[in-house]
Amino acid sequence: MDFSIPPEIESYLKELDAFIEREIKPLEQQDDNIRFFDHRREWARTDFEHGGLPRKEWEELLGEMRRRADKAGHYRYGLPKEYGGKDGSNLGMAIIREYLAAKGLGLHCDLQNESSVVGNLPTVLMFRDFGTAEQKKKWIPGILDGSLRVAFGLTEPGHGSDATWMDTHAERDGDGWRINGAKMWNTGLHVATHDFVFARTSGKDGSPRGITCFIVPVKSDGIKIEEYLWTFNMPTDHPRVSFKDVYVPAGEILGNPENGLAVAQHFVHENRIRQAASSLGAAQYCINESVKYAKERKPFGKALANNQAIQWPLVELHTEAAMLRELIRKTAWQMDQMSKPEVALKLSDKVAMCNYRANRLVCDAADRAMQVHGAIGYSRHKPFEHIFRHHRRYRITEGSEEIQMRRVAQYLFGFFKDGRPPAEG
Repeated sequence: MDFSIPPEIESYLKELDAFIEREIKPLEQQDDNIRFFDHRREWARTDFEHGGLPRKEWEELLGEMRRRADKAGHYRYGLPKEYGGKDGSNLGMAIIREYLAAKGLGLHCDLQNESSVVGNLPTVLMFRDFGTAEQKKKWIPGILDGSLRVAFGLTEPGHGSDATWMDTHAERDGDGWRINGAKMWNTGLHVATHDFVFARTSGKDGSPRGITCFIVPVKSDGIKIEEYLWTFNMPTDHPRVSFKDVYVPAGEILGNPENGLAVAQHFVHENRIRQAASSLGAAQYCINESVKYAKERKPFGKALANNQAIQWPLVELHTEAAMLRELIRKTAWQMDQMSKPEVALKLSDKVAMCNYRANRLVCDAADRAMQVHGAIGYSRHKPFEHIFRHHRRYRITEGSEEIQMRRVAQYLFGFFKDGRPPAEG
């Protein structure tokens, strides 16, 4: 087996470096945009007087980065060539996301917003794989040019990972539907034009069948943003939303009306492996910065690096990072050899391993970096507190640690029905 980075990806990393230095770094310094990344970052990004939402200037800066990355041909890397992409592989994306995150905080890769010069565009692929011909014609170009933006309403106030028990229901009303219920963490709704709203239309509570994915205009009558939920890492774009007699025409459904959860879970493995790679990159950044600081800092006349109390915790983290790197890249490569249904059957446990361990590692690495750096590490003049606050959420979202460990256990102990792994959740 060849464990080296493929030459074409190695070459592409250099191309990305050149683009970042030429286009993104100057933009980061322009008009004091560095305030969004230095010690002022949380205040600069957050409109505390208006619900804690992202400030307009911050979102405009992210938008400008995306436009430049798209113009240069990088933003759509992971999309098929028919949509202007590069047919980027899972392995390629994993290597790139780790590489960009390992550079530290910056406009090139701001993990708080899942924002990167190499974009993650799952809704495009959802419409490609589940949309009608008419939907594809409308939605894919609209998402890519920014005129259409879709939020994602699955989680509810009373239900998180147990999506099959959702309380949001939709009932027939003539040719259309009426939705009643509520959603939590309906991220991005403040700038979305539409919302994927998952609602039960048939079947019993707990059944994976009978849940439908509706495409609902955000300005529809009956939709109300009740509050924006302030989080450990601000700003917030995560509202609690209520739906009261919201009408949806019959054609505004994505995928099989009886199997909307397939839409919800369509991109879960790709998202998790890329998230794992980003967490690994951020962890390696924390480790590298700690080693560098330990060599430079000389309390009592000798470098911190001479102390085994400093060395050994970083050795442990560096070792785990090295092992995770191989598992992530191997798993991503295996995903590229299989169809999406095969990945769900054969690799779901490996993807879960990568994700929950990488998310835990970056939290440990950021915490250790704060400790090695002392008071300055705890301050916002270093990025470690920001990295910790951001990545801590990934031990809960995208499938909590416990859900993913349960997934691994299902494979390990053979808790399958009819020889097939059970549906997640």
